[in-house]
Amino acid sequence: MIHLYADGSSRGNPGPGGYGAILRYGAHEKELTQGFRLTTNNRMELLAVIVGLEAITRPELPVLIVSDSKYVIDAVEKKWVFNWAQKPDFAKKANEDLWRRFLKIYSQRSVRWHWVRGHQGHPENERCDQLAVQSALGKGLLVDEGYEALASPAR
Repeated sequence: MIHLYADGSSRGNPGPGGYGAILRYGAHEKELTQGFRLTTNNRMELLAVIVGLEAITRPELPVLIVSDSKYVIDAVEKKWVFNWAQKPDFAKKANEDLWRRFLKIYSQRSVRWHWVRGHQGHPENERCDQLAVQSALGKGLLVDEGYEALASPAR
């Protein structure tokens, strides 16, 4: 089983943000992180999961996702996102661009979820938080086009 630990952060909501993810399979481990100049915490929580799932090169292996995001876990486990995706107004749903990306990769994986309380000393969750915060505060922040396009006054 592959373990995917994921966390997101924003410094202000919205504000600069970042995600951190750790993929672990046996003795192999990979850290993934990126920062964005303007985004939200929920977007970064979701993006951490998406990027982690997309980075898995062995899609036949089951995945355990460990996250402190009730937003992401509840949306999936309580089947909200699957219901949203069936409705004509899905395009108006918050973070619809990322949810569509999530649904595409999620359908190709066998996934279980485990929620952990954030900032309570869980080593991998704490490391993901560090990665997310460092990326949010770093240089060379990317544009979160899905967020900024919606937040711009031109729309």
